[in-house]
Amino acid sequence: MTASRLSRRAALGLGAGLSVSCFGLGAAAAGVTDRKLVVIVLRGAMDGLSVTVPYADPDYAALRGEITVPTATVQKIDAHFGLHPRLANLYAMTQAGQARLAPAVAIPQRIRSHFEAQDLLESGADRLYGATSGWLNRTLSTLQAQRPTKALSIGAQEPLILRGAARAESWSPGGPLNAPSTRVASILMDLYAGDALLGPALAQGLATEAEANAMTMDGAARRGGDPKAVAAAAARFLADPQGPSMVVLSLDGFDTHANQGSDKGQLANRLGALDDTLGGLRDGLGERWKDTAVVAVTEFGRTARINGTKGTDHGTASTLILAGGALKPGGLIGDWPGLSQGALFENRDLAPTLDMRQVFKGLLIDHLGVERRAVEASVFPDSARAPALRGMV
Repeated sequence: MTASRLSRRAALGLGAGLSVSCFGLGAAAAGVTDRKLVVIVLRGAMDGLSVTVPYADPDYAALRGEITVPTATVQKIDAHFGLHPRLANLYAMTQAGQARLAPAVAIPQRIRSHFEAQDLLESGADRLYGATSGWLNRTLSTLQAQRPTKALSIGAQEPLILRGAARAESWSPGGPLNAPSTRVASILMDLYAGDALLGPALAQGLATEAEANAMTMDGAARRGGDPKAVAAAAARFLADPQGPSMVVLSLDGFDTHANQGSDKGQLANRLGALDDTLGGLRDGLGERWKDTAVVAVTEFGRTARINGTKGTDHGTASTLILAGGALKPGGLIGDWPGLSQGALFENRDLAPTLDMRQVFKGLLIDHLGVERRAVEASVFPDSARAPALRGMV
């Protein structure tokens, strides 16, 4: 174990967490009810190895081939890792002590189906279909028992994470953030994932369509509009004294089976949209940014190796992003498993070293002030194997 890996393991002990909710239960701080939490669900399985780039890992470039992010373009955050060049706002946040990254997180089960994995991510259950409500809705129920608390989803559909007994609001910016065409495409990719002929052909066609959309004015509208404008709208809702404490956003388009690109291309464009969203939230919230925590998370990662269509297939561990003025400064969260053949999960994927529920639980306790017993018993039942990461805010 190198010194850099030991430092990241030490960081793991400090805790980590971000999620979406804002009013705390039993918190000591008088201003707990002013806190804001934003969850961004990155649908389609974001390639974490192109977000938190392990540029110094000796196996990285050999596995990635032409989708390797060139070291010269990487925004270095330490001697081993850096950020994709399209994540300029996020990089600025890391330098200001307002963002941290967990480079190898995963859901509790090893699932490579988009919809099953998203169900597990949003339900917060220990097993597939273990809950019919979302973990954020269960948090909302807990908080509403103490004081009036509001939560808002922005998009055409209310996501599972906010479905349940507690009343949550929704708002659509006009163009759906979760485009139906993207949902259909994901269903087809799951259906044809094992087909040697139809799978690559469909992936190639979808990649070509994505590239064409990115070059047209209406392409952004079909994916939900200008991410800066959507983020600004979310910030206005959050800054309103009568507005929500919790907001959920979704960004689609991370299913990069073909023509993924490296520092430029299909994935770079989606990361640019994510970065615009993060920057828009920071700028739009102004002084309220100091009370805000943001977590951006995806259902699973992608294969460590490039595939035959210049993309990556469904994998396991990915990157989780924590941001916000409420964060304490710190380095990467969790251990780095490495990319050697023996270290890969099932000889194909980045191996997870952190259960994303650990991050969520830590935020609920520390940022929102939810009692630990309620988090363990009601919000994330059967999660004893995933102890809360504390001390992030």
